[in-house]
Amino acid sequence: MGANDLAPVKSFNHDLVSVPQKVSKEFESGSSSRPSTEKTPRIADASGKEEQKYLTGVKLFLVAGAVTLAIPVITTKFHSLQDLGWYGSSYQIASACLQPLTGRIYTNFTSKWTFLVFFFIFELGSLLCGVATSSKMLIVARAVAGIGSSGLMNGALTIISASAPMHKVPALFGMMMGVCQLGVAFGPLIGGAFTEYTTWRWCFYINLPIGGVVALMLLFIEIPDQIAKPSIKSSFDTITRKLDLIGFVLFAPAAIQLLLALEYGQNEFGWKSATVIGLFCGSGCTFLVFLAWEHHQGDKAMIPLTMLRQRVMWSSCLVMITIFAMVLTASYYLPIYFQSIKNESPTMSGVYILPSVLSQLAFAVMSGLLIGKLGYYLPWAIFCGVATAIGNGLLTTLSPNTSTGKWVGYQILIGAGRGAGFQIPLIAIQNTLSPSQISVGMAILMFTQTLSGAVFLTFADVIFSSGLKTLIPRDAPNADLAAIIAAGATGMRDVVSADDLPGVLKAYAGSVDRVFYMAAALSVVCVAFSFGMGWKDIRKKKASGEKV
Repeated sequence: MGANDLAPVKSFNHDLVSVPQKVSKEFESGSSSRPSTEKTPRIADASGKEEQKYLTGVKLFLVAGAVTLAIPVITTKFHSLQDLGWYGSSYQIASACLQPLTGRIYTNFTSKWTFLVFFFIFELGSLLCGVATSSKMLIVARAVAGIGSSGLMNGALTIISASAPMHKVPALFGMMMGVCQLGVAFGPLIGGAFTEYTTWRWCFYINLPIGGVVALMLLFIEIPDQIAKPSIKSSFDTITRKLDLIGFVLFAPAAIQLLLALEYGQNEFGWKSATVIGLFCGSGCTFLVFLAWEHHQGDKAMIPLTMLRQRVMWSSCLVMITIFAMVLTASYYLPIYFQSIKNESPTMSGVYILPSVLSQLAFAVMSGLLIGKLGYYLPWAIFCGVATAIGNGLLTTLSPNTSTGKWVGYQILIGAGRGAGFQIPLIAIQNTLSPSQISVGMAILMFTQTLSGAVFLTFADVIFSSGLKTLIPRDAPNADLAAIIAAGATGMRDVVSADDLPGVLKAYAGSVDRVFYMAAALSVVCVAFSFGMGWKDIRKKKASGEKV
């Protein structure tokens, strides 16, 4: 039984509510300016040293609001189609394999116009999804949207980093990450309403007016770049010499083969099939060739190995992997608990995860503001690991009889931890790398986030499925194990007798608990790697003679 058969809620660039039958039936029936090339403005500080001129006031508010508004568009993009594997996979694969290249693109081209180009491609993909007349067209349209989304989060982070001084960035990152979680909370509700009362196509059409607002907010503001960018006249030379296209040609098939192996092994062929083993081997061999090429390229590489060897960089990537894996684990398996064990609807299960989402939103904003005031980000990363370890540990005690007060409290605790820590790897990288490296570093971080989701959701699915196969025969020995697994989380009650149901529900709860043991372990790992991000004061340094 694959995770897609069980999980109605995903976060970030994953699907949230599943109504594939309506889409399949409709397809079966046949119905249907120039970039600035000037150097970034500079001003002199009190010591005479040149520093970047940042946006302030209304301009900063509009830019931060625009890129923040663009992110929930990705989050809520595809609520109605998750169980049709390739609809989601084509998006994920297209986005993941391009993410590292987007770092080089933002390094060498103006951030504002690069972001708008990626956003236009994403909007085009959304339009094509909305007007799709066949499954094949929808799969291709999803890939187009994935190509567009590959540069959006990285671009948003790059633009904010360039638009505000370091001591103000944590609050802006916190705002962005907090608003992202509103998409997790309200995506299932909005997507379900569109599907039930209008058509699933509005899950895509809704992106178009939002895109218009984002474009208008960005078009007429000159957004600074962290470094001078090459002239538009030298675009061909930039593309051929500075983007490391050979590295991309090697990296893309390695990433695609890995993601396909995870998808096929989890859902279609099984882990022992020759297809899955061949994809894993092909991915590994191609990746080794890619590493050799990147070593040859040095600092010009798409993923500079010298950058990855920096302690803050690899620690931040590992912390991001653990946090994002915890987010997706809860986003998948809490709704399974509510729907299969508590017998709630998909819509109500979305409502029941609000405690974790809202506490994550509150702590993301609060931690960002306090980091800007107090200066140190490491304590928040440690708090993230400790709070989520306790919260996930408590979630391992979920049973059919767990009271509302308990599961609400557990969620508030894990949400607070995740909100406090989610933006910390971003802040650590931004305050460690040079301006010319930030876009590449952010792109690497976004790719590790995407890979984390694919890998650890697969691990969680294996743990959950193994739990069912072990616990159902023990707790409900007369139940038909094969029929229960085939029915999935939402159809399980239809194939279980009244006498066997209590034992099956106990087995389901025990299997969910086992998944949260993995999440608790990841929280401990998060604490361990957090120390690698360093103890650093990011507050603005006062010039000699100024009052502190």
